[in-house]
Amino acid sequence: MNSPDSTSTTVQKRLPIPSLDDVLLNIWDGDGASASVLCDVPNDRIPEMCDAASRLRDRGKGNTITFSPKVFIPLTRLCRDFCGYCTFRQSPVEAEGNLYLTPEQVLDVARAGERLGCTEALFTLGERPEQRYPEAREWLQHRGYRTTLGYLTDVCKLVLEETNLLPHANPGTMSRHEIAALQPFNPSVGVMLESTSDRLYAVGGPHEHAPSKRPRVRLRTMELAGELGLPFTTGILIGIGEARLDRIESLLAIREAHEQYGNIQEVIVQNFRAKPDTPMGEEPDAEAVELLWTVAAARLILGSSVNVQVPPNLSADSYQVYLNAGINDWGGISPLTIDYVNPEAPWPGIAELRDRTRAEGFELRPRLPVYPEFFVDTDSFLPPQLKARVARLADDEGYVRGGVQRYAGNE
Repeated sequence: MNSPDSTSTTVQKRLPIPSLDDVLLNIWDGDGASASVLCDVPNDRIPEMCDAASRLRDRGKGNTITFSPKVFIPLTRLCRDFCGYCTFRQSPVEAEGNLYLTPEQVLDVARAGERLGCTEALFTLGERPEQRYPEAREWLQHRGYRTTLGYLTDVCKLVLEETNLLPHANPGTMSRHEIAALQPFNPSVGVMLESTSDRLYAVGGPHEHAPSKRPRVRLRTMELAGELGLPFTTGILIGIGEARLDRIESLLAIREAHEQYGNIQEVIVQNFRAKPDTPMGEEPDAEAVELLWTVAAARLILGSSVNVQVPPNLSADSYQVYLNAGINDWGGISPLTIDYVNPEAPWPGIAELRDRTRAEGFELRPRLPVYPEFFVDTDSFLPPQLKARVARLADDEGYVRGGVQRYAGNE
């Protein structure tokens, strides 16, 4: 098995593999069925996939690699779902009375991030906890809300009005009405698809007790966001019991949504990391070689224009290798708040991220929570007032004003 570091060196030239060459051409031409051939690529030929994926990325993105300077705001960790790998969720007892962040607490975090130059307020929260816990319903009702998503909408509006940060809500599944309510205050929203594999919600699977993780409801949320023209972040989680073919089918579902609506701004390829005191705590972490294969497959399937991300804090020792498999984004990096979903994995420093990115021949640039192509020279995605607000934070190319030195110099 190849180690991740083995692909950071120049890939040796090999004799052409007609089957692989043919499938790559067919994938680029839009033939999704051909993608299944990628499942049979042996590990010692994954570098060839990576080389093809990198060339495809270069065609669409050049040598620019982005990240989003953010604060992570866990609005509530209560959740109706139970996933086999999650340490983010809490019960009311575990939350010790801190069921939701108050508006004041949200603003405190946002303003602290603003002082450090952050431009994104990432709202992550459990799925509809009021449907499981009377304590959540009572907290909301006491403050005039019926649902968690109603409260989320108001705090997104608050952050947008009171700070320079742009909200990016990641609340799980949503109805058309709920997405439309968030749209004036969020230049982008997100929901991880994770996987379309039915084995994951079968008896004994990690999503058995997580109804909101059913693929059909996640795909429906993506579809509704597409119909409303809202820039959308999604992605897959690998190493939780799915097979390579499952990942391909998940990526093809994302590609189909993007081909129909054109609003998929970013696809995250995230690797599973086992966490103690969870049902999957003794499972092995996703293998680095599988992440490498999946990243290359994602770029080959999604094409040159979609932004593909790998979270660097989940592969701290060798994250730079994924630059040579076709990614063009590192996701949100916070100088202030931890990754509450993966608290054991600290963010890399921006100077380190810049230096590792530069060593592979790329330029690191900070971006907003909405990518440039969704607001520069287009009126198709953002409402006029929100677009004007976004544009004030951006340079002429749509990236954060001041460049990476604005952040790396403060470390």
